[in-house]
Amino acid sequence: MAPSEMKTVLTAHPFLEGLPEKYVDMLSKLAFEVHFDQDEVIFREGDPSSLFYLILDGKIALEMGAPGRQIIIQTLEAGDELGWSSLLENTSKQFRARCLEPVRALAFDGARVVNLCEEDHEFGFHIMRRALALVAERLRATRLQTLDVYSPKGARRP
Repeated sequence: MAPSEMKTVLTAHPFLEGLPEKYVDMLSKLAFEVHFDQDEVIFREGDPSSLFYLILDGKIALEMGAPGRQIIIQTLEAGDELGWSSLLENTSKQFRARCLEPVRALAFDGARVVNLCEEDHEFGFHIMRRALALVAERLRATRLQTLDVYSPKGARRP
């Protein structure tokens, strides 16, 4: 992807909405495009965290292991983010990420993004605030899915 196209794609992604242009420029230098096939597992629960993704096309299931099965916690698609734990040090993946259809995304080395956050605290504030909103959304999705799985059969949603 050409640098000018990279900046356009980043500016349009909801995760970076309203981010000052100088910070989009910084991120555009770190981003690289990745592709995954249908049914490909991007990462598993417990894997070390390294990459953070902005999804451009496709769908990904975030799954949590349960005895004898995987429970889909949330389905991500274009405009969503994946891999927030990569923005923290010494953290492992919380879910398994499996492609439900072919996926195209922009990837960032989490450690490099964190280094930029440490060098420029205003940039860090913008990124970590967005990441915290993402974590809150994942907690909400996990809570709702857990309630659905463990609610009495008669009380489950159709």
